[in-house]
Amino acid sequence: MDSGQTVFILCQLVLGAAAAFFAIMLWSRTRDAAWMLIIIGAIIAYIEIIYSILGIFGIGNEFFLIGSVSLISFILPLLRMGFFATAFLIMIIRQSGV
Repeated sequence: MDSGQTVFILCQLVLGAAAAFFAIMLWSRTRDAAWMLIIIGAIIAYIEIIYSILGIFGIGNEFFLIGSVSLISFILPLLRMGFFATAFLIMIIRQSGV
């Protein structure tokens, strides 16, 4: 692993940890459904970062394969985007007055 990849991994870990920490802090202060879904999406994004870094080191890629793709690496981005899309849909419905 070269120094560029090390810096990239460290930046992802630090910024992802900060985002997840602040999301958890916000979670205790809000009960709004849209914000809760965005917070869950941010936490899943950090889980996705951790899983991809473990994959770089060769750990955890052997479980439940769909073809050549790990089931976890297939589901995590879908969950994250699903939570974000649902949160944005709730906000749009709320803004339109329906």
